[in-house]
Amino acid sequence: MAFVLGLNAKLYRNVGSYGSPSWTLVNNVKDLRLTLEKSEADVTTRGGNGWEQTVAALKSATIEFGMVWDTTDANFTAFKTSFLNDTVIDLLVLDGLVGTVGSQGLRADCMVPRFTRNENLREALSVDVAAKPTYSANAPLWHTVT
Repeated sequence: MAFVLGLNAKLYRNVGSYGSPSWTLVNNVKDLRLTLEKSEADVTTRGGNGWEQTVAALKSATIEFGMVWDTTDANFTAFKTSFLNDTVIDLLVLDGLVGTVGSQGLRADCMVPRFTRNENLREALSVDVAAKPTYSANAPLWHTVT
């Protein structure tokens, strides 16, 4: 049985161009969730014998994670800037290292619609970040390291 521990999965941010990416590891990540979903289109017909029928339509993705509030961290600053200035950020969410053949996950140009600061009394200041694919010349894709 093959499995990957969540702590071995990685989030990367591209600091190069899309065509010649330079992936920097985002270390300041707590729990991360990659939600992939499909919408549904109704294709119910009278020929369906009384059953509602659907087909898969558009895919959606949301990348959600927590970070320690660290204004000296370049990755933290990039996510904050993306939120405040509506700038695109190229992300790669892999199940392993970017240099390991077979690592796979979502690559997408994203916008940051949520940047929530948490001020819990007994914890370090932190932020919950959400990133979603956005309008771009580069469509989201499932990337496998070769």
